[in-house]
Amino acid sequence: MQEYSYKYKTPDNFDDIILTSDGEYLTGLYFEKSYDQSKHPKEYIYKELSIFEKTAKWLDIYFSGQIPGFTPSIKINDLTPFREKVIRIMKTIPYGTVVTYNDIANKIAKEMNIEKMSAQAVGGAVGWNPICIIIPCHRVVGTNKSLTGYGGGIKNKKALLELEKLDISKFKIPIKGNKL
Repeated sequence: MQEYSYKYKTPDNFDDIILTSDGEYLTGLYFEKSYDQSKHPKEYIYKELSIFEKTAKWLDIYFSGQIPGFTPSIKINDLTPFREKVIRIMKTIPYGTVVTYNDIANKIAKEMNIEKMSAQAVGGAVGWNPICIIIPCHRVVGTNKSLTGYGGGIKNKKALLELEKLDISKFKIPIKGNKL
């Protein structure tokens, strides 16, 4: 199957964004030159598609500090039942708020009627998310309010949370790690 890509120019305090598509659906959205870029195949054809136009409009609204009133059509490949649960929960995190990996783990444990779910397993599923921002993995933080583990880079996570009017001084910003 042919895959297509498009580069979205972000505001100055963010890295630019790469969008990917199968021709009909958005299949990837990630910050250029980030850890997330390594999760996507390299063989794309650059092409302007209507899904890229719709996604760019969504991003324009979002980066203007507003909440878009629509969601582009997305398709997530290789979605396991566990990843699907985590993504479903991430999609419910309201603009301008954060939850912890542990909050998501506890919610899944309750849904599955089990005593405990691993926050680390949740972290793996959050980090796997191929469509950042629209599926707001940047709104998931460590239990100690650490801005840890963002594949798009801590600089971008911090800027996204600031855009959403969160007081960034309340968070711990890691100084080392592979996803800074």
